[in-house]
Amino acid sequence: MKKEDFFKEMKEGNKHLQNRKKEAVVQEESVSIIPLGGINEIGKNMTVLEHGNDMFIIDCGLAFPDMDMPGVDIVIPDFNYVEKNKSKLKGIVLTHGHEDHIGALSYFLKKISVPVYGTQLTVSLVKGKLKEAGILNKSKLNVKRVGEKVRFGCFEVTFLHVNHSIPDACALVISTPVGIIFHTGDFKVDYTPIEGSAIDLARLGELGQKGVLLLMSDSTNAEKLGFSPSEQLVGDSFDRLFKIAEKNRIIIATFASNVHRVHQVIKAAENYGRKVTVSGRSMVNVVNTAIELGYLKPKPGTMIDIDKANKFADNEIVIVTTGSQGEPLSALRRMSNGEHRRIEVSKNDFIIISATPIPGNEKFVNKVINDLMLLGADVIYERIYDTHVSGHAYQGEQKLLMNLLKPKYFMPVHGEYKHLKKNAKLAESMGIGENNVIIPELGREIVVTSKSIKYGRAVPSGNVMVDGLGVGDVGNVVLQERKLLSGDGLIVVIVVIEKSSSNLLAGPDIVSRGFVYVRESEAMMDTAKKLAREVVENCKVQNIKKWVDIKSKIKEKLADFFYRKTQRTPMILPIIEEIVRVK
Repeated sequence: MKKEDFFKEMKEGNKHLQNRKKEAVVQEESVSIIPLGGINEIGKNMTVLEHGNDMFIIDCGLAFPDMDMPGVDIVIPDFNYVEKNKSKLKGIVLTHGHEDHIGALSYFLKKISVPVYGTQLTVSLVKGKLKEAGILNKSKLNVKRVGEKVRFGCFEVTFLHVNHSIPDACALVISTPVGIIFHTGDFKVDYTPIEGSAIDLARLGELGQKGVLLLMSDSTNAEKLGFSPSEQLVGDSFDRLFKIAEKNRIIIATFASNVHRVHQVIKAAENYGRKVTVSGRSMVNVVNTAIELGYLKPKPGTMIDIDKANKFADNEIVIVTTGSQGEPLSALRRMSNGEHRRIEVSKNDFIIISATPIPGNEKFVNKVINDLMLLGADVIYERIYDTHVSGHAYQGEQKLLMNLLKPKYFMPVHGEYKHLKKNAKLAESMGIGENNVIIPELGREIVVTSKSIKYGRAVPSGNVMVDGLGVGDVGNVVLQERKLLSGDGLIVVIVVIEKSSSNLLAGPDIVSRGFVYVRESEAMMDTAKKLAREVVENCKVQNIKKWVDIKSKIKEKLADFFYRKTQRTPMILPIIEEIVRVK
């Protein structure tokens, strides 16, 4: 072999080896997906996607408190991980305008100012929230149309129209260094939608032919067989119910953000010559925004202010209100309690609950229904009347999506564990291998490459509770104390001690709240005072002067005594007042 041929062959060999190394590097590239909400729960949707120094967020929603969170107003995701990595964060993309997808944005943007992208109605609803929070002028909101793209470093996100219970809902086609990730957002397949067109099945087929690495799919209705009914079904039901209630005032409760449902109500009201008024702050805001943007198009004169409703006969009015979930401060709940300032429920009211209870809310909803019926109203809530259809896909639609997209990997999102598990099993039944299906965990990284999908590290996550103006200051300890107070009440023990001598100058006095009726338990309370006095005197003998030690001994002694007497464990709060005598 000639010398020049030898070196040429060596050069070619090195070049081939370098190309192989480059291919290996490309194959080893990965994308991290970190759910910070919406997993093993309903609501609070928030997902982080990360690669190298590039990061973006899908949705930033809230959840409503359950019965284990007394006094809490709303629940938002834990932002700690994103705050620690905010130098990487390029922006937030929103799938649609429901509270469980946009409701925590005002809290997030107060901490980290980044661009937010969404479709027109979504961004308009966000504007209202940010204005209330006083940060609209500092926020960077960007309206995107279906088909338009947003780049977040190495990620490119394309908005794709889907059907849901609110206009402008989108799925996201995410181009990443490892392949295409398809995130459905909340979706259904509705061939006869109230507004716009059906989901673009042809485009989904094109993506499937191109190759989808991972499908992240809404799992809320993964337990249900077949296909979700069209929203048009509700319109037909309203028509029948309006005929039945031709002499009554009609009140319809639904989700404030269900613009399609409000459209159906307005259409039915116009067909029967009725005026429509709106009650509930969130409902008023959404309806006004939807009318302003042209998503709701009532005829002139159809919509009236609630203050003018009393000028019309009952059979000329329809009231659309919040409170379909029995929320404590909602308009319908206030009507059921007789506390609404403008609407008094009577036997001439025909009330339609146009929603199904979110899991955990059944008790609240049933109480509202019972209270409304006690006031004499007819209440329609049974499923047989078809007053509600879901905006989330059933199993038939999930299978259709999987068939069209042909994903290599599948990850169920949005739902409790049972929903995620059902959707995962459905994917396996559609031929996606068991090892290619992964059920996410809250705060647990999912690492995706072109050749694998697996669990990674754990990051800070969980619930941050908002109570009034306080964000995060209500934790597990405070919740435990609130449960204790609500369960067994409070005992306050007040003693007055002289500082220099540790002599008991006054008390102990005992105040009971929510524990026992004192006038009927005087003997027990006298014994409790005697025990508390003994504790203070023993502390003096043992030269125990620290307040914390004296309080601890009082609590221990009385807790044991009250439990033996009542089998209850009230919260015991000793208060020590120290007096300094002036000579």
